[in-house]
Amino acid sequence: MDAAEYDLIVIGAGPVGENVADRAVQGGLSVAIVESELVGGECSYWACMPSKTLLRAGAALAAAVDAPGALPAASGPRRVDVAAVLRRRDEIVHEWNDAGQVQWLQDAGIELVRGHGRLTGEREVTVARDGADAARLRARYAVAVCTGSAALLPDIPGLADARPWTSREATAVQQMPESLVILGGGVVACEMATAYASFGVAVTVLARSALLHGVEPFAGEFVTDSLRAAGVDVRTDAQVTAVVREDDGRVRVDLSEGESVTASEILVATGRVPRTGDLGLEAVGLEPGAWLDVDDTLRVRGSAWLYGVGDVTHRALLTHQGKYQARAAGDVIAVRAHGGEVDDAPWGAHVATADHDAVPQVVFTAPEVAAVGLTAAQAEERGIRVRALDVDLAQIAGASTRAAHYRGQARAVVDEDRGVLVGATFVGEDAGEMLHAATIAVVGEVPLHRLWHAVPAYPTLSEVWLRWLEAYGRESAVST
Repeated sequence: MDAAEYDLIVIGAGPVGENVADRAVQGGLSVAIVESELVGGECSYWACMPSKTLLRAGAALAAAVDAPGALPAASGPRRVDVAAVLRRRDEIVHEWNDAGQVQWLQDAGIELVRGHGRLTGEREVTVARDGADAARLRARYAVAVCTGSAALLPDIPGLADARPWTSREATAVQQMPESLVILGGGVVACEMATAYASFGVAVTVLARSALLHGVEPFAGEFVTDSLRAAGVDVRTDAQVTAVVREDDGRVRVDLSEGESVTASEILVATGRVPRTGDLGLEAVGLEPGAWLDVDDTLRVRGSAWLYGVGDVTHRALLTHQGKYQARAAGDVIAVRAHGGEVDDAPWGAHVATADHDAVPQVVFTAPEVAAVGLTAAQAEERGIRVRALDVDLAQIAGASTRAAHYRGQARAVVDEDRGVLVGATFVGEDAGEMLHAATIAVVGEVPLHRLWHAVPAYPTLSEVWLRWLEAYGRESAVST
């Protein structure tokens, strides 16, 4: 079997792999990308894009209901048109057809190899192809693993046999169930509970702890209250002991307290695992199924040629962070291939520094949750002398003009010794649109005294920045 040779071989053609490949091509390298499913990956077909489409109609309707005059008084039942939402979802995912993405690869000068790629030696990838002989690919300089992550299936008796949904089935749904029980309290669980409740599905959420653990506690409390107001049965501190798919097709979930919950379907949203189990890692001395331990240039530690980019690194399981990593990785692979100088200092061109302290994330619940950087608790754990500044967003003029019953909160986390922002969290309608300003402030380490000169427009929600500064100034005066 002859081997085709390229400068770089990328395994996985999701957004991360596409960006690694594109940056490397722009850097003058020849690149092959290997994909066993759809080009465009999880985000395009089963995650970010379809999930946000499923959520949009409910959010728009809720906003209209809370804006007096937006809906006629005699407008009839105020319900989401589920069929229309699913049609729009199908348009967004292009009916799960990747022809457009394949054309993009061709236009970018990236060669696509269809099939399942496995490492079979140093700088060597063998691709199993349906109906054809395997293809052996050789990399002159590097191989980048960009295979992403998959839903974790917890070891609960009967769960695997109950044919549970994961996020893939939830976002690709064709026929709405009457009821849905969701295991988990993280982003996927909260977003899908929000979407399915807007579709009129009876939803139960079973979480082992408070919702949205890992962000500021008040964010999870807002989302919990909102879900319950929408009719969702949210149960925290829930311990599932067994799952059974009954003869009538319904699912029964047994709890440690002796109670049971039944539903038409069950969605498991309890975490993610790396898609590295059948990747041939053992052929290069690594543990199959493990997360890849990489340095800040995304090169696997101990290797001179193997890179891990995106979810497989377990650094920040978010599409935008994966693409950020991909830009750094593609550029540094090209620079190293040409013998150039690597800029691997913190915040350098070839590193993913923001993965550590400045990761932005939006949870598209109702209300939205948007956060960047450290929570107050995380900052304190790092030994930072912290001041948390809290503002009720409902008291901002821009909120009163948007909705009759706006609810929200914003927290800034200040490093007192340096006088800079190290974290920010916003909860409220369209909170995600306020996030990037905070991301810039955190990444740029903009001094708070300088932010007094960044004047927010009136009346907008961005006036929260002025309220933060006023609170900081007043509290500083009191403390001195």
